[in-house]
Amino acid sequence: MARKLQSDKWMFLATLALVCVSVVMVYSASAVMAEERFGNPYLFFTKQALWATLGVALMSMVMRVDYRTWRNERLIWALLGVVVVLLVAVLFAARVNGTRRWFAVAGFGIQPSELAKLAAVLFTALILERRMHRINDVFSVLPIAIIAGALAALILVEPDFGTAVSLLAVIGVMVFAAGLSYRYVIGTGIVGLAGLALVAIQEPYRVRRIMTFLNPWADPLGDGFQIIQSLIAIGTGGLFGKGLMESKQKLFFLPEPHTDFIFSVIAEEMGFIGAVVILACFGVLAWRGLRASLRAPDPFGSYLALGLTMMIVLQAFVNISVVLGLAPTKGIPLPLVSSGGSSLLINLLAVGVLLNISQHSTETGAA
Repeated sequence: MARKLQSDKWMFLATLALVCVSVVMVYSASAVMAEERFGNPYLFFTKQALWATLGVALMSMVMRVDYRTWRNERLIWALLGVVVVLLVAVLFAARVNGTRRWFAVAGFGIQPSELAKLAAVLFTALILERRMHRINDVFSVLPIAIIAGALAALILVEPDFGTAVSLLAVIGVMVFAAGLSYRYVIGTGIVGLAGLALVAIQEPYRVRRIMTFLNPWADPLGDGFQIIQSLIAIGTGGLFGKGLMESKQKLFFLPEPHTDFIFSVIAEEMGFIGAVVILACFGVLAWRGLRASLRAPDPFGSYLALGLTMMIVLQAFVNISVVLGLAPTKGIPLPLVSSGGSSLLINLLAVGVLLNISQHSTETGAA
């Protein structure tokens, strides 16, 4: 008798917890600012609640679709084509905060770079499965390098340095896991770091971010203001926090409190306990995602699960590192938590695929 497929309850519950926290904390972090700027304290809350509802519904549907459905070359190439068109088209959109990263559709922002990460992971999983036995043949992984490099370059032009680096990091982890020789890893790492350093120093604002990271107190009312306010928010939260809606730093001291720095507001209002709960949820996602990767019945499922897990967890690590002052400011949201429909929708879709892979694991994927 065939085994009844069961989803990973730990992964599902951790994801649902983060989404619930997202809706509540986006309202808490944005209500005063939204009232001041737009005359509607529920503006960002309404949008986030709508995206969360759509995202959870999408996740619930995708988790019932056999992940091998996505092992379709025509589908993946079509997705890559759509992504490239969107990434080029967004360069002609109106600037928002000095960048061109979003389309405005019916009052909602659509961010093509989020879809680009998903497309890159699917393509890489497909190529690695086919060529894993020739992974150290340069020509075998050349298509991955070309596609990932092209997508990263288009994202970099927006400009979005953080997302471009995140995409390359996720693909790098996937290729390394496939058995790429250490000499290629070290060589690529050296060349990559040199290239990133060159790109970084070409833009004065990136240089300032690096210098601010090294010493934010050198300009506390200028470039260092953002990270200092973040650290104040986190530090004043204490063990149990000030209570929901009681953050002081979100009151026009902490820029973008509902997006890039929402973790700071969580730490201030919910305290160390609340911050640890968020970290624990991402820890569960990492644990169960890697577990699904290790137990997947085929290489495609294994590489796909690894890539999707890293896509979420690495971004969370970078965002939290930034708000703690452990990395230069990059403008990367906290996945599944920060305000933003595109990010929430794509990450929930990714979790849906992960949940389906866990159903087909060689041992039961349920808790």
